[in-house]
Amino acid sequence: MIGFMKKDLAMIKSNLKLIGILIVVYAIMGLMGEIDISFILPFICVMIMISTFSYDNYNKWDAYSISLPNGRKNSVKSKYITTILMTLIVSIITIILSFIISYINTKSINYEQILVSMFGTIFGTLLVLTFMYPVIYKLGVEKARIGIFLIVFGIVIIGGFLSQYIDISFITKTLSFLEDYLIIVLIIVIIVMIYISYKISEKIFSKKEF
Repeated sequence: MIGFMKKDLAMIKSNLKLIGILIVVYAIMGLMGEIDISFILPFICVMIMISTFSYDNYNKWDAYSISLPNGRKNSVKSKYITTILMTLIVSIITIILSFIISYINTKSINYEQILVSMFGTIFGTLLVLTFMYPVIYKLGVEKARIGIFLIVFGIVIIGGFLSQYIDISFITKTLSFLEDYLIIVLIIVIIVMIYISYKISEKIFSKKEF
């Protein structure tokens, strides 16, 4: 599986320069007080990882990978692990930059606010991963973009419809009850969702013909 991960990292090697440039640009913009960098870089990282699917398709990598021992499983597993690791690494860099920017701009560091913002970004980024990867494995990158749009649009429509009939006060009370354990609950939720997403992707890829 390490070989599969090295392959993905090799494919995005040129994009690592782009990430480096974006880190510098957004850090400067952060110093100028124009943006909050915590909401940008991890998402860009996932988008770059998604581009590796296009490279795989163009180079017919999947047809080759299935001929390797445990090729199908390792191919899917490496995508998830590499994406998660890249997201966490970029997030750590972003946290450090946020601390530096906060200190330069205000002569103090709001650790709690920065860490909460980053945790929310990491959660949101990995949540995007859990939805997108199974759809990409099923439909391919190009069709997946349309599929994701339809899924998000459908969720918004259904959510708006259900909000008229669901007792919002019950949700508010539940969130208030879970407030002290919210981070733990969210960590458990995202781990479960990533696992479910991975198993779905694995099942889809195991039945795919090339």
